[in-house]
Amino acid sequence: MPQDFSFDVVSKVDLQEVSNAAQQASKEIATRFDFRGSASKIELREKELELILTSDDEHKMKSVVDILETKLARRGVAVKAIEFGRIEPAAGGTVRQVAKIQQGIPSEKAKEIVKAIKDRKLKVQASIQSDQVRVSGRAKDELQTAIALLKERDFGLPLQFTNYR
Repeated sequence: MPQDFSFDVVSKVDLQEVSNAAQQASKEIATRFDFRGSASKIELREKELELILTSDDEHKMKSVVDILETKLARRGVAVKAIEFGRIEPAAGGTVRQVAKIQQGIPSEKAKEIVKAIKDRKLKVQASIQSDQVRVSGRAKDELQTAIALLKERDFGLPLQFTNYR
């Protein structure tokens, strides 16, 4: 009986790197001249997987988001993994923005990934397993073709390929 090969498609974010990037961004905000006397800050809530950004007005908020995105990119965290919400008014005349950290593949994105693989008519099977997609097949070449297909398409979140057996 021939052996089946497989790999998992996952979307994971290193929370330690997100924490480091948020701390670096907070330090930069504290030292920058244009933020002197500002109420701008970044708070990480790891349990809820979200960042809370606070600033004086929308213009400064855009600068805070830009600083955070730069620090995330430098630390190797895909900015696609952070979903920024709407800017909303907060207490004391400030504005707040919640940024959700995407951990795992949501079911609608997983269905998109499975559909993309099936539309290509590769000789592999793709199945959704909670927050990841397992792709299996008899030929390693077909699996490598599936990886190349997934890398070239943009699903709106960073994908990693693990457990390649």
